[in-house]
Amino acid sequence: MTNLLSGLQVGKKLGGGAFGEVYLGQDDAHGQVAVKKLSRKVEWTDGKWDAWKAAFLAEAQNLSRAAHDHVVKVHHIVAAEDNESVLICMAFCPGGSLQGPYERAPLPTPAVRKIGTDILIGLSALHARGMIHRDIKPANILLDARGNALIGDFGLVTDDLAFGYASGAGYYDHLAYEFWHGRGTSVKTDIWAIGATLYRLLHGKQWYEEAPSPKDLIPYGGFADGLNWLPHVPKRWRRVIRQLMEDDTSKRYQTADQALGAISSLPIAPAWLATVAPDQVRWEANSGKRLNVVEWKRVPRKNEWIAWSEPLCGASGRKKTLGGSGGAVSAKEAIAGLERFLGA
Repeated sequence: MTNLLSGLQVGKKLGGGAFGEVYLGQDDAHGQVAVKKLSRKVEWTDGKWDAWKAAFLAEAQNLSRAAHDHVVKVHHIVAAEDNESVLICMAFCPGGSLQGPYERAPLPTPAVRKIGTDILIGLSALHARGMIHRDIKPANILLDARGNALIGDFGLVTDDLAFGYASGAGYYDHLAYEFWHGRGTSVKTDIWAIGATLYRLLHGKQWYEEAPSPKDLIPYGGFADGLNWLPHVPKRWRRVIRQLMEDDTSKRYQTADQALGAISSLPIAPAWLATVAPDQVRWEANSGKRLNVVEWKRVPRKNEWIAWSEPLCGASGRKKTLGGSGGAVSAKEAIAGLERFLGA
C-alpha cells in the first residue's frame, strides 16, 4: 500500500471515471474507506492546476460537512505527497455502484422505487443547503451494507466542467435540455438526471443502447416523449419519468420533494424480473409455488411471444400455457399484447 502523510493508506483500485479513480483505503480514524484520487491533467499549466485544486478543495470541504444518511460521507481531503493529485477519503459502500447492476439487466420496479426514494431524500436535503449535484447517474449511486442507496460525488462537477466531464464519462445523455441551450444547471437539472437514471435502471444497458444516442436528440427537444419502454413498465411509471424529464422546466417537478412524492407512490406489482438479449426479452415472476415466464423473440419484421406457468423446483404440477401472440406479428402488435399481459 502507498503511505501518505495523513496516515491514509491507499490500496487496490476499485474503479475509475472521467476525472478520477477510486481505491480501497485504510484510515486510522475511520477504518476501511474509499479513496477518490483526482489527478492533474498532463496539459494543465501550474496556474490552471492550482486554481482547479483550490476550487475543488473548497467544494470538498463543504461536502465533508454535508452529512446525510443518503449521501456518501466525505471524511477528509488531502493532497498527495507529489502535489499532483488530491485524494478524497470517503465512507466505503460495500454494495458498490449501480453501474454494474445496470449493465447486467433491468432492475425490478420495487428496487428502482427504493433507489429513487433514497436518492431523492438525500438530494432534497442537499438542495436545501444550496448544493447541486450535476452528475446523477448509476455510477454515482452506491449501496451501503444494508442495501440503502447513497449519492456519491456530490457537487464535484461545476457548470464549466460539465460538458467535458459528460463527454469523458459517456454521460451527455444526463445533461438536461436547458443545459444544452446555455441556461446552466439548477435543482431542476438534477431532477431531469434522476428521470434519466430511473429510466436506465428500469431498462438495463442492452435495451437502452439500442436506441439512438441521446446526445443527438436531447438538444432538439421532445426526448422524453420518444422514450422506448419495455412492455412491463407500468404506465404510471412512464408518466412520472416523462415529467421528470420535461423540456419545459415549469412543467417538470419543481423540487426533489415533489419528485419524491410522485415516485414513492408508484406501483411495484407485478414485480417482473426481465433479462434483455439482442434477439429476445424474457420475464419471470414467482407466484408462490409456480414460476410465470414470458418470452418475446424479437427479430426484424418477425416478433413472437409466449407466456407459460411452470412449477417451481420441488413443486408438483405441469407446465401451462397462459397466452401468446399466436405466431409471428409486427413489433407494434407484440408490444401491445405484452403490455396487456404483463400488466403495464
